[in-house]
Amino acid sequence: MIFAINEINKNPEMLPGVRIGYKIYNNCGTMDILRAALALVSGLKTEVSDENCTKSDTVQAIIGHSGSSPTIAFAQVVGRFQIPVISHFATCACLSNRKEYPTFYRTIPSDYYQSKALAKLVKYFGWTWVGAIAVNNEYGLNGIAAFIQAAEDYKVCVEYSEAFSSSDPPHALQEIVQTIKHSTAKVIIAFMSHREIKLLASELYKENITGLQWIGSDAWITDPSLTDSIGYTILLGSLGFTVTKATIPGLEEYLKQIHPSQFPDSQFVRDFWEAVFDCSLNKTVNPQKKPCSGFESLQTVSLQFTDMTEFRFAKNVYKSVYAVAHALNSLFKCDDARPFSNASCYAPKHFQPWEVLEYLNSVNFTTSDGERVYFDDNGDSPARYELVNLQMQNRGTMEGETVGIFDASLQDDSQFIMSNISVVWGNGLTEVPVSDCSKKCLPGTYKVLQKGKPICCHDCIPCPAGEISNLTESPQCMKCPPEFWSNKERDACIPKLIEFLTYNDILGILLAIFSLLGIFLTMITTLIFYNYKETPLVRANNSELSFLLLFSLTLCFLCSLTFIGRPSEWSCMLRHTAFGITFVLCISCVLGKTIVVLIAFRATLPGSNVMKWFGLAQQRFSVLALTFVQVLICILWLSISPPFPFMNLSLHEDIIILQCHLGTTIGFCAVLGYIGLLAVLCFVFAFLARKLPDNFNEAKFITFSMLIFCTVWITFIPAYVSSPGKFIDAVEIFAILASSYGLLFCIFLPKCYIILFRPEQNTKKHMMERTSKTDAQY
Repeated sequence: MIFAINEINKNPEMLPGVRIGYKIYNNCGTMDILRAALALVSGLKTEVSDENCTKSDTVQAIIGHSGSSPTIAFAQVVGRFQIPVISHFATCACLSNRKEYPTFYRTIPSDYYQSKALAKLVKYFGWTWVGAIAVNNEYGLNGIAAFIQAAEDYKVCVEYSEAFSSSDPPHALQEIVQTIKHSTAKVIIAFMSHREIKLLASELYKENITGLQWIGSDAWITDPSLTDSIGYTILLGSLGFTVTKATIPGLEEYLKQIHPSQFPDSQFVRDFWEAVFDCSLNKTVNPQKKPCSGFESLQTVSLQFTDMTEFRFAKNVYKSVYAVAHALNSLFKCDDARPFSNASCYAPKHFQPWEVLEYLNSVNFTTSDGERVYFDDNGDSPARYELVNLQMQNRGTMEGETVGIFDASLQDDSQFIMSNISVVWGNGLTEVPVSDCSKKCLPGTYKVLQKGKPICCHDCIPCPAGEISNLTESPQCMKCPPEFWSNKERDACIPKLIEFLTYNDILGILLAIFSLLGIFLTMITTLIFYNYKETPLVRANNSELSFLLLFSLTLCFLCSLTFIGRPSEWSCMLRHTAFGITFVLCISCVLGKTIVVLIAFRATLPGSNVMKWFGLAQQRFSVLALTFVQVLICILWLSISPPFPFMNLSLHEDIIILQCHLGTTIGFCAVLGYIGLLAVLCFVFAFLARKLPDNFNEAKFITFSMLIFCTVWITFIPAYVSSPGKFIDAVEIFAILASSYGLLFCIFLPKCYIILFRPEQNTKKHMMERTSKTDAQY
């Protein structure tokens, strides 16, 4: 402070013709500090030796105090006199309250920003479960309260919050030690002074409580006296924010030129001098020590007092003095930016502290090392901190190594920046310690809060099937899209298995084999009938309709193959229409053969002329006409609402069944209904003609085939409706194959047997004999 005042007084551009004076009260204790402040307010009573100096009755500004509690005690009182108070170290956020402390300014950032920076630091390292300990005064309690509020925004929970002071009885400290011992939080926020942290570290060291990561406030994190305390190694690796390092040009040289003669009334200078040079300035007080020669110089010694590398808070004093000087300079120069209008220029002896106070609000200057100084509406300075890490140095001392910065003037997401310097962690850990109430919920799980505990305490529940969480600490699981399903780990959605009847399935292979076998048997039957087409057996059973029936059966066996394979738009339309048309063609042939049997019997009756009305042309036309009706039904079906492929997502949760949707059930029912109608007619006609006197009457075989056909398709309907997934296609194929085999075996197998193994029965003579015996019975 004295250096800054001397520098200002020597500067011709600052306050020309005016010298700044000062009075320093070197008192400790809140009451003594309050008395000193009141003395400054009431006026200086000391004599001024310079006769040309005109002093003010009261001080124009008070620099100090360094502590928040003493400052709180006198700032309200001084504020009533409109005297500005500028502190270099009082950080309590409560002092920003302009209603309570209207004249308070500070060149150190408010604890509001420090608390916010500490909360960001905790969040940066992933700590969600911390303890908090504060000194039991306004500084500590307000600092911890601001930290807890800021921590809530980052979802950081405080397990416990305790407070004590160095004047508390021993049991109060012991209770806090036991709280720390039995807690699960491994990170502790300590908002206290160097006195309290040394007491706490000493007790923890005695109890052998280690493994803690300390996060300190600026009041103790860089205090050089920490190494002198018992158990200071407990604090090794601590992290904390403090004001940035600064340089004050010329201060080191000034300090090295200090001599007791310059401060004859300073007890501090006398004690300091005697301690450094191990001599006595007063022989009568310390006769056992050698007397000081008076020629000692600080230029020849290396002291912490003259070490400029760690100047942090002293720069704030320097800035405080210059802030007052700039305010006075603007006041005396009649600065155009003066805050009150209609005011004339002021002589040094004609101004009041409240006028200095008004000019302090508009102070804005840059120091010689490039730092900008100004005050906001609450009297606070710009908040910029260095993050320091207490590391052991080679000389055995514990000092703060800068490992990051915090600048509140930047945007929120870029205020906190870590440097590349490695961090020493508490208790010698090589990795970032973990401090969580519960383990982090990994992807595949989600958080469920534990009843009655803070939000940081939770259980990790696996996501249910069909849902995933791909983030750590996910609050809930997300449902997979309809065509996807969760994997085994429940951290990703994977495409569902698509299932349909394929040629790779055993069921598909078996059905395909039976279809091909049916085609093969039909072709063999066709070949046999073709080779024996001139025999009486083939000719007597309407060979043309028989060949057309065999052709239609071949198509029936072939159309069953269209139900196997991946459904597509064309295959869905083809499989149902082809099935409907080929089966109608098949049944039409059977119906034609049945009608021929009935008409043939009528034609043998005397006087009957009916056979000419159902000749070969009429048979062909009836088959085509009956089939054409089914073709029209299929065309209408395809025109109105054709079958189409669709993904059945409702049958299985994790499998997509690829099926052919009927489009409209009415179309499918019409196709089946028409086939059923023809089958019933055929069955009725065949049943009526089963015992007609004809050697080669095949009506009874048609009756059996239609009985099988109708039975198969009647049972098909409930089986089709209740079959799941790809089995619905298998049921339809089975119905097609079963009915086709029924027609093939019942109608053609007996004939093939006679042709191949009973050729003697395949003669006209045998036919006539058989017919005559039958007529005799009737």
